[in-house]
Amino acid sequence: MALLSACVSAPPPLPSPGSAPIRFLLSFDDGPSGSEGLNPTRQILDALSDNPIQPGIKALFFIQTRAPYAGGSAQGQALLRRQQKNGHLLGFHSATPRHSNHRFLSPAELEQSLRHGVADLSAVSGKPPRLVRPPFWNYDQRTFAAYQAHGLHLLLTDLSANDGKTWGINGSLRRRSSLREQLALIATQIQAGRMPVVEGVIPVIVTFHDLNTYTARHMQEYLQILLDVAVDVGLATDAKPFYDQRRPLERAALKRSLSDPLQYARLPGIWNWLWN
Repeated sequence: MALLSACVSAPPPLPSPGSAPIRFLLSFDDGPSGSEGLNPTRQILDALSDNPIQPGIKALFFIQTRAPYAGGSAQGQALLRRQQKNGHLLGFHSATPRHSNHRFLSPAELEQSLRHGVADLSAVSGKPPRLVRPPFWNYDQRTFAAYQAHGLHLLLTDLSANDGKTWGINGSLRRRSSLREQLALIATQIQAGRMPVVEGVIPVIVTFHDLNTYTARHMQEYLQILLDVAVDVGLATDAKPFYDQRRPLERAALKRSLSDPLQYARLPGIWNWLWN
């Protein structure tokens, strides 16, 4: 029996009883989809609006404003308007024709991309975006300073569905176990008092990609998985486990944004190893 217990990993430490509940802040990268057929962004918006867990969920969408397969398409523009009208929050991802790494752009190219992106999103929402997530999660002191010059705050993530690939086999057999492992790490951060409480809840950032058709088809399932893995790791969720208003969502995201380009930030998947 002693040998068996030594081989079984101990469960993660539970948050202290006085900890605030968590609330999942859903974010989506790379869209909106320009597909004229079965559009994954539209499917995701439908699922967030109408689901059995919490109807009316609001999310943060990081937009490729000028990619011809995303925000640069007529379909993408229509979905941007729908996202704004439905109370979601728009953030900046890129304003280049492709999903270009900001660090590999020249200063002039990066400046042009930021000016275009801010103008594009301002035209939809009526005010400049305040949040940015760089493509491939990659940034440095130069790009960070450029974001700040345009009033943009850099937001990374706590959990990732690792669904950025949109071709071939784009599902994941480990989506539940992977999200559980990631959330267990967040539980240790909460236990250590390292996660901020914002308006009575601890925002936990979750990242998906709304160009991924598998994600779109399984969005409601993902919502349930998030609730399930919170129970698994001993984290209490708020009575409203997901954000349902744009302004509180934005305040939470700003609170979780990076204030210093040299601040250590754990990146999802292989990116931590690749860029660091």
